[in-house]
Amino acid sequence: MEGGFLTEMPKGLEIDRSLGARNQPVVEAVGSGSFGCSHYRRNCKIRAPCCNEVFDCRHCHNEAKNSIDTKPDDRHDVPRHEVKKIICSRCGTEQDVQQNCINCGVCMGKYFCAKCKFFDDDISKLQYHCDECGICRTGGKENFFHCKKCGCCYSKSMRDAHQCVERAMHHNCPVCFEFLFDTMKDITVLPCGHTIHLECLKEMEQHYRYSCPVCSKSICDMSNLWRKLDQEIEKTPMPAMYQNKMVWILCNDCGIQSQVQFHVVAHKCQSCRSYNTRQTRGGPQDSSRSMGVSKMLR
Repeated sequence: MEGGFLTEMPKGLEIDRSLGARNQPVVEAVGSGSFGCSHYRRNCKIRAPCCNEVFDCRHCHNEAKNSIDTKPDDRHDVPRHEVKKIICSRCGTEQDVQQNCINCGVCMGKYFCAKCKFFDDDISKLQYHCDECGICRTGGKENFFHCKKCGCCYSKSMRDAHQCVERAMHHNCPVCFEFLFDTMKDITVLPCGHTIHLECLKEMEQHYRYSCPVCSKSICDMSNLWRKLDQEIEKTPMPAMYQNKMVWILCNDCGIQSQVQFHVVAHKCQSCRSYNTRQTRGGPQDSSRSMGVSKMLR
């Protein structure tokens, strides 16, 4: 089961517009009575079609089959849409996938998706199935839209406020490398359009990292820091032997190359005035190649 997107802002980051975060709360208590697992409340288990073993849910299967104790060649995820058999947690009857037990009649889960073979007794998550995503999500279908280019459901508040990136959600988190599309952790969309776990973004903030790990663009309003760097450079004159030294820089924010006076503190983009720059060896003759690389990262 996957989450929907929320318009939650990472505290401490002065993002200049709303970001989307996907939220899937982990249920810490087990299901009704003694049934369910740490992921879902439900009254059934699944028989994994890949290994023919019984697990509480697909996440329980994937955690067990991808653990460090499992041989690398034996590690795998369960193909969720191929699950054909479930076992009632009340009476132990194995049966085809359906919402109510054919033997004792118990409801396996108040939310049931026949397409995903998914059950959950906690309907406060407002689950819904997205045909274009091909999976179930949370947060209420009326609150989300599916972005065809990004390939995922986003909050409606982001319909005209997000930077589209081709299949943005079909990648690993650039920090922890967990696949983002069906993760159960919160996800946020950066101003550049790239996606990342919210907890990974907060960890970056704790280590004073304020640029996208994918394209290096600034992830928040850095104008206050740029002003402080202006003051620092003004108070730090370079020795005479360096005062006429010029270098070429590439701006990570706007992608423009410019020639500036060398300084040990930082180099300021002459186009957008950002200090999020890197020194390069080439000049304007290499700008087309640099811009090509920049476009590839978008």
